[in-house]
Amino acid sequence: MSEKITNDAAAKMRSMAAKWGRNAEWGERAVRESVSITAHEALDSNVVDIIASDIDDLMRQIDGQETELPYGKKVMSLSRVKIEEINPTFSQKVLQIITTPEIVLLLFSIGGLGIVLELYNPGAIFPGVVGAICLILAFYGMQTLPINVAGLALIILAIGLWVAEIKVVSGGLLFVGGLISFFLGGLMLVDTVDPSLKMSLSFLITFTLIIAALFGLVIWLVIKAHKRTVAIGDEGMAGKMATVKTGDMVYVDGALWKAECDQELVPGEKVEILLVDKLLLKVKKLDSK
Repeated sequence: MSEKITNDAAAKMRSMAAKWGRNAEWGERAVRESVSITAHEALDSNVVDIIASDIDDLMRQIDGQETELPYGKKVMSLSRVKIEEINPTFSQKVLQIITTPEIVLLLFSIGGLGIVLELYNPGAIFPGVVGAICLILAFYGMQTLPINVAGLALIILAIGLWVAEIKVVSGGLLFVGGLISFFLGGLMLVDTVDPSLKMSLSFLITFTLIIAALFGLVIWLVIKAHKRTVAIGDEGMAGKMATVKTGDMVYVDGALWKAECDQELVPGEKVEILLVDKLLLKVKKLDSK
């Protein structure tokens, strides 16, 4: 395919050079061998007509020359031409940034993770809103780039593996697999030979490492939370100390609870809560075996 593209470009260059009376041989060498010459060498080799220092100099030199247009030949009258520089608008600058491969990858990753977080935490709102906006912007950027379906599928697979790692204990295998899938997907995401549209390798490596650090932190916090002693609810009551107020009432966490014990409870003594049976605390005295 690369050879065919080169042959087509060389043929087109020879055709254009022949049409405009240029140096067809040098034009073909520029395509096939990537040769380059200086401005004066280009003028001597019939590659260009003139050498201009700036736009104003160019206008002065071509004023009065004849050129061929689709509807015939015309003499250029440029003495009164006003040159206006058209700068890109703010919206055009934003859209230009959005359509770069690195930003598309960043938006798609954030968007996918935001939607997943919203599905696992319904009502959070913020992750879902941010995720939806990022996904829409990413899809817009993908329309302007030659996206490789296999690369996109690998990135989606990576997000799925990372989410599965939070839910399934795999010893980090799903997490590492997701990183590999994400990195390969980023390399393959844009299918082009144009170096200006290729994914920046340094950006991809840095972004992958950042994701690895963030997900490593999330997984560590999840594991830590699972190992933490329950502090609220019925399970959180077990093991706490309570103070006996009456023969069947104890005081714990700022509230009075009805309690039941195998031994007689004495007001003022400390007891340990064994479990909660609906609204009844099962307790034992601290000196009980």
